[in-house]
Amino acid sequence: MKKVAVVGFGFMGITHALNILKSGRLDLKAIVEKNPSMVARNLESGLGNIATGGIPADAVRNLPVYTSIDDCLDREDLDALHICVHTRLHYSMARKALERGKHVLLEKPLALDIKEGRELIALARNNGLVFMVAHVVRFMPAYALLKEWIDAGTYGPLEFLSLSRLTGIPAWGEWKSNPQVRASSGGALFDLVIHDIDYMQFAMGQPETIDGRVLPGCLSEHDYLSARWEFKNPGRTGIIEGGYIFHRRFPFDSRFIAKFSEASVFYGTHEPRTIRVAGDDRLDQVELGDPADGYMGEILYFADCLEKGRWPERCSPESSLRAIELCYAHIRKTKGEIS
Repeated sequence: MKKVAVVGFGFMGITHALNILKSGRLDLKAIVEKNPSMVARNLESGLGNIATGGIPADAVRNLPVYTSIDDCLDREDLDALHICVHTRLHYSMARKALERGKHVLLEKPLALDIKEGRELIALARNNGLVFMVAHVVRFMPAYALLKEWIDAGTYGPLEFLSLSRLTGIPAWGEWKSNPQVRASSGGALFDLVIHDIDYMQFAMGQPETIDGRVLPGCLSEHDYLSARWEFKNPGRTGIIEGGYIFHRRFPFDSRFIAKFSEASVFYGTHEPRTIRVAGDDRLDQVELGDPADGYMGEILYFADCLEKGRWPERCSPESSLRAIELCYAHIRKTKGEIS
């Protein structure tokens, strides 16, 4: 098995560690966390806005915990790093890992600086390393099945796709206590809504035109997005809405509505294991796995790429960079810089 370490042990670091331990394909050898006491504390605190499972403390009790990525790389013989730190550290930590010859699974977003994102991709390619950004929605059962239906034409050509993702202001871990983390997150556009921006381009390709607006919130000038994308295919339209301009106890809600020529499809997190498919004469339900299975799916795919020495085409860093560019396109549209 490939030997890996998890860098950052907040909500996403715990989620990665849990699925590494369950995968049977990767061997978790270490944790990097600047405050080692937070490892046990975070395991008990139930961080995050969705349930992704929990790790028994015994499963990580004997793992070494390093306070810096340099110390970990100096002392551990690793194949790859799962980097799950705040956005402001993505570039520096991913670059350090790639320069040391380690494959990288980096939590989204790739980076807030386009130039830095391009540099990381070039560094990975030049060094023959696997570099992937963890856009988990691509791997979640409902969204993966929708992509299969789109590609196969199961219900005829896709005509309309609406994606939404809404939640309250993040109030766990350093989101609550560290102003620098809040200020450098990129706000909801880059931290939350990017899931649907990425999925829309994954499912439908690059838009021909974008019309949308962002709104300010507590964390940034773009904590909410409402957008309409038009594609070259006649009549094909995409709608994206999302953000966290709402009060902290506002429940997490994501959903999609897809209109094909022969059926309309609906999914929402209030019924997370079911997709409804409506025709003119009947309404069917398609049963799904747990949405959290997407985290295992992305890690198994990354493990497969490691084993085969294969660039992650299903979730390439180039497409992750395009998602960042699309985020900025919405900001420029709001400022009137795009007609």
